[in-house]
Amino acid sequence: MTDIDAQGRPQPPLAAGEADTLMGFLEFQRATLAWKCEGLDAADLRATVAPSSMTLGGLLKHLSYVEDHWFSRWFAGADPLPPWDTADWSSDPDWEWRSSTDDPPGYLHGLWRDAVARSRSVMTEAPDLGQLAVRTWPDGRAPSLRWILCHMIEEYARHNGHADLLRESIDGQTGE
Repeated sequence: MTDIDAQGRPQPPLAAGEADTLMGFLEFQRATLAWKCEGLDAADLRATVAPSSMTLGGLLKHLSYVEDHWFSRWFAGADPLPPWDTADWSSDPDWEWRSSTDDPPGYLHGLWRDAVARSRSVMTEAPDLGQLAVRTWPDGRAPSLRWILCHMIEEYARHNGHADLLRESIDGQTGE
């Protein structure tokens, strides 16, 4: 049975196997981002905290990209999907952050939800956490699914700290 907190986030299991525990923590972090971005309009999703240019909309698009990049592209070996396939990454390595200001809230939330759904699908098809990614670093090494999961937990946890500050600056909402 999964416990759900007051913000609608599934609590990670207290006593489970490695895969369920890691996925539980990743799902909690994903739900935290969803909570921080919930109910905001386009102007809110573009709001910054000076002097940073980071926005909640940028976080949604960046984490959509990171989900697709690590689970679909690196681990499963898929080609980049739209909108990542047409971005000129060589001239603008932060394209996902900058382009998010032109995207409506529904698009950003949908892009993120779809990327998360693809990542979950990849996870359910993987035989085990030790499975290596299809893509490799230039030296031939490949990260395991375990490494990717831990990296994604770290990525969300770090950015959820940013989301806390951004959301508080928009409407005063605070919380973990």
